[in-house]
Amino acid sequence: MNDGIEKIKEWAQEMENYEAIPWDRLPEIDLYMDQVITYMDRQLDGFQRIKANKLLTPSMINNYVKDKVLDRPEQKKYSRNHLAILTFICMLKPVLAIQDISSLLHALLQDDTKQELYDTFCSFQSQALHEVCGQVLATAEKGKPELIKLAVLLSVEANARRTAAERIVAELLCEAEEKEDTKNKKPGKPKG
Repeated sequence: MNDGIEKIKEWAQEMENYEAIPWDRLPEIDLYMDQVITYMDRQLDGFQRIKANKLLTPSMINNYVKDKVLDRPEQKKYSRNHLAILTFICMLKPVLAIQDISSLLHALLQDDTKQELYDTFCSFQSQALHEVCGQVLATAEKGKPELIKLAVLLSVEANARRTAAERIVAELLCEAEEKEDTKNKKPGKPKG
């Protein structure tokens, strides 16, 4: 078997059993920005294709706060709640626009706590990784041509799932936000 297939198998074996850090093991003490980046880099390591391309940077965090996707830190320190939401954002960012992620977060947090959201998300993620990595490992035994076909299949499935997720967000969440915005706007006086 060639070196590339062995690397794929190693990655799939590692990720097949990936478990996000449970809520009660997230840091209890609040972290400064550089500590958040270091912590998140370690948590997201297996999801990075190229180590130099960071899934999270300080400017990204600042933009999430500015856009109200992430709560403002208290005295420049980020809590367990922040880390949970950053995990959610970082995992969905390659799939959905930040505005769609924001809409999902706001909708989910109407009914669930941040801990419940994080726990549910981590469960979904573990299930999906277990399933996909199992496919990769089984296909790796068949060789390079079959792995290439699997890459196409997974890409097509990912595109279909992204399209469905975007449609759900657009029809159910963005529509509700637009109605709320329209309801909150008061008609202004015509300029004359």
